[in-house]
Amino acid sequence: MSLAPSESPPSEHSAAARYAYTALLYIAVPLVMLRLLWRAWKAPAYASRWLERFGFFPSPSFVNTADKPLTFCLHTVSVGETIAAAPLLRALMEIHPKGNFVVTCTTPTGSAQVLKLFADRVTHVYLPYDLPDAIARFLNKIQPDIFMVMETELWPNMLAACAQRKIPSVLLNGRMSEKSAKGYQKFSALTQPMVSSLSKVIAQSEADAQRFLSLGVEPERCVVTGNVKFDMPINDTLKARADGFRSQWCAGSKRKVWLVASTHSGEDEIILEAFKAVLESHSDVLLVLVPRHPERFNNVAKLCADLGFSVQRRSNDEVISSQTQVLLGDTMGEVQAFFGACDLAFVGGSLVPNGGHNMIEAAAWGKPIVTGPSDFNFTAASEMLIAAGALEQVDNASVLGRSILSILDNPVHARQMSDAALKVAVSNRGALQKQLSIIELVLQQA
Repeated sequence: MSLAPSESPPSEHSAAARYAYTALLYIAVPLVMLRLLWRAWKAPAYASRWLERFGFFPSPSFVNTADKPLTFCLHTVSVGETIAAAPLLRALMEIHPKGNFVVTCTTPTGSAQVLKLFADRVTHVYLPYDLPDAIARFLNKIQPDIFMVMETELWPNMLAACAQRKIPSVLLNGRMSEKSAKGYQKFSALTQPMVSSLSKVIAQSEADAQRFLSLGVEPERCVVTGNVKFDMPINDTLKARADGFRSQWCAGSKRKVWLVASTHSGEDEIILEAFKAVLESHSDVLLVLVPRHPERFNNVAKLCADLGFSVQRRSNDEVISSQTQVLLGDTMGEVQAFFGACDLAFVGGSLVPNGGHNMIEAAAWGKPIVTGPSDFNFTAASEMLIAAGALEQVDNASVLGRSILSILDNPVHARQMSDAALKVAVSNRGALQKQLSIIELVLQQA
């Protein structure tokens, strides 16, 4: 069966829903601009490249070349999706060495990660807002042969425009939480034609696939491959970076390191309260605290100091004093190596209702893992790790402190958690090759 985008005309009801959605977007543009200004006040990087968000940017040189090879467009949203997509993108580059690769995102941190990983090997711009004229400018300039999206970032007008132009669209590593599915179902007149226009949905788990099917994805266009984040490599370069951090933090001592990665507002206070309890019996433990968003770095540093902790900042790139209690991870793109340098890890975005962040990175290094109860972004991975005894969930500072102490005080327990985490990570690899094969099939049958 053809994997080309669906060409069936929308019903009057669905067409009216998309027209209403589009009208609301245009009405909201002034508010969107005000929000950009507000975000730029907190994170200055948001003040630049606004025109790209409306589809205004120079046309890539490859568009006008004779016998233009395939052009791949991949949307990665932000940092986490960019890192997860990197092995897949590199594999596509090996398969198609003459191909053109366009990588888009929506955040300055994601943009920085794209440039760090691929430099001038890819064309990089922000994905425009889901406005028909902005999308038309974007597609006219890029002229992609396939449009791919990582995980969840689905936009009605973008996917409709791809379908109209017969550009196959693929959702890679797709995930759909129960909460998100219920939200989409409330707007089924808009959602159903949007997901039906996807050439292929590559879901992480059977539960994700069932939710996509319930929204209107045709069964023959939906396949389960597992999560490509299990395939993220830990190479010698990354191991060397982790060893370097460990030396910098511990200076040859047996000091334990507790990494807290990707915290959101409201979590740092809980973490620091638990850390006080930990220090009462393990006074030399180093807490490496990494806020998720750069605009929070200074506030979290001040919070630590105000609570009486001795703090150093990673951006100063100094050997950590034995008296330092908290190292603030105020740099970008280093968390994966931080996981390799720690003894145990807490993964943030989980003590607040944000759905949690990537605990698979910690599992790949074989680290004991603790999270909060909110894990809907990684439900399948979380369930596997809990069942294996690799991950503990906590819901307040008191329980968190006890959980950390139980790992620190019991080396056998810590080793069992570590071994279980690594076993889960290794046994779930293989999604990358499956997703690559499906992309090639989509290209052949488009």
